[in-house]
Amino acid sequence: MRPKAELHLHIEGTLEPELVVELARRNRIDLPTYDVEAIRSRYSFTDLRSFLDVYYEHLAVLRTEQDFYDLAAAYLRRAAGQGVRHAEIFFDPQAHLSRGVTLETVFGGLSAAIKDSGASAALILCFLRDRGAEEAEQVLRAALPFRDHFIGVGLDSAEVGYPPSLFRRVFDLAAAEGLHRVAHAGEEGGPDYVWEALDVLGVERVDHGIRAMEDPQLVARLREERIPLTVCPLSNVRLRAVPSLRDHILPAMLDEGLVVTVNSDDPAYFGGYVEDNYAALRRELGMSDEQLDRIARNSFAASFAYEGADEGADEG
Repeated sequence: MRPKAELHLHIEGTLEPELVVELARRNRIDLPTYDVEAIRSRYSFTDLRSFLDVYYEHLAVLRTEQDFYDLAAAYLRRAAGQGVRHAEIFFDPQAHLSRGVTLETVFGGLSAAIKDSGASAALILCFLRDRGAEEAEQVLRAALPFRDHFIGVGLDSAEVGYPPSLFRRVFDLAAAEGLHRVAHAGEEGGPDYVWEALDVLGVERVDHGIRAMEDPQLVARLREERIPLTVCPLSNVRLRAVPSLRDHILPAMLDEGLVVTVNSDDPAYFGGYVEDNYAALRRELGMSDEQLDRIARNSFAASFAYEGADEGADEG
């Protein structure tokens, strides 16, 4: 199993049905069902919104620092078994603050799990774009006392209707604090969302970015500036961004010389962790060891922990 970094992973999206049930019972939260397979059967989505509805419903079981610790610890154990040597982990504080869970609770549990695991991992605080730019700025300012616990900010949730340019001010604030900047763009939204993420938000990586391939000028820029793309193949299929894995544009992205990485996104919901994505690319797209090794090298070069390691990145 090839070593790799994972750069597009939502920790809340690693909430397996078994843990949903365990935490619900621990916290005395009523669920429609406590049957693990019945819960898993709900993981059939028509689009991003249908996924998010289930995703946010399950977050109700996360209440205490121990809950967040157990969530992150479970992911880090599984990731190590999948060849992950470094992880940059997204988390959504707004989804917890809105339920009365404090930042101290979230940071305390996630950070302790990383420390105790001994893993190479870091946190990236994401803003829920459908909650608006003003709230995003409030959350960032509230999180700054915990600055030592996270390395960057991101932008996620429903893409269409919430272009990156709406979040210029909060990303400028993050830049002034020396935080790394990434954003989801070009999954549901078109190439214009990727342009805005680059030009308005100053992102260093683009999360997803598959629709960038619709714009040759944008492809040329991504290639020339060596801007990494954190692609999530199984997620794209589950959310109907592509009809099937065999239709995925990832091989063409590699052929264009783009710095493509492969990640799992929300693996509890999308049918596979990061090595499962690699295996599916081999099985469904016939990708070679050389191609998969190139993607794995890209993942380290694209990580913020290994900045300056560009000599290992894909040169096309």
